[in-house]
Amino acid sequence: MPDQPAATPSDPSDLVHLRLERPSDGVAVLTLDNPDQRNAMSDQMTASWVRAIDALAADRTVRAVVVTGAGSAFCSGGNTSWIASEPHATVDELRDRMMPFYRAWLSIRRLEVPTIAAVNGPAIGAGLCLALACDLRYAAAGARLGAPFVKLGMHAGMAGTYLLPNVVGEAHARDLLLTGRVVDAEEALRLGLVSRVIEPATFLDEVLATAEGIAATAPIASRLTTLALRDGGHADLESCLQWEALAQPVTLATADLQEGIRAAQERRAPTFTGR
Repeated sequence: MPDQPAATPSDPSDLVHLRLERPSDGVAVLTLDNPDQRNAMSDQMTASWVRAIDALAADRTVRAVVVTGAGSAFCSGGNTSWIASEPHATVDELRDRMMPFYRAWLSIRRLEVPTIAAVNGPAIGAGLCLALACDLRYAAAGARLGAPFVKLGMHAGMAGTYLLPNVVGEAHARDLLLTGRVVDAEEALRLGLVSRVIEPATFLDEVLATAEGIAATAPIASRLTTLALRDGGHADLESCLQWEALAQPVTLATADLQEGIRAAQERRAPTFTGR
């Protein structure tokens, strides 16, 4: 029988500072929705994010996920106001708060489908780390991205010292993390921090069109390729060959492979079912 969608938050009011929408078949959009605070990661948004990711992870009809921000910002990072208000908090107390926060937002990496950060505006600090945790990053012209933790007197968090080198390489990561400088979308493109820069007027439409294209590909092949490329890919050539010698036969044994061949022969778009 066909895959059935898992339960998702049925009432949009269940999610606070976050919207979960399904604009087309296979595509889910998570919109950080706290524009008055430039989409800072409030406690309510964090709790809603975990629930939304749990729902998407259980939904086998989801084939691509887009993350973006409401208003003029993607995400200004974590809400650090509580840190300043608790100057006498111990290291253990702070660590006990930070680890669940990190794990909550990085839970997007539990999703086995391609994820796209649609960076519509500033992505700063933990907001940049969220974008880095996605598989693909597209930026609107005029967006600014950076990890200025040292300028606030703090060490990077939310896996910034792992994700940033993984995406842009060690040299660029050192530059960005040690200077704390913020770059514009065009420099982000040159650094490899984003893959495309798109004009704001058509930004979300073009990102959604890309997501729809991904959602139209064979879902088993897409999931396996996504997993193969996560965390910098394979440790070495032999590990790659071992993985591919298993993953490729898995896809060759699917009905989708036969559908893809027929569609190519008949010069039509394939209709993949995940079988």
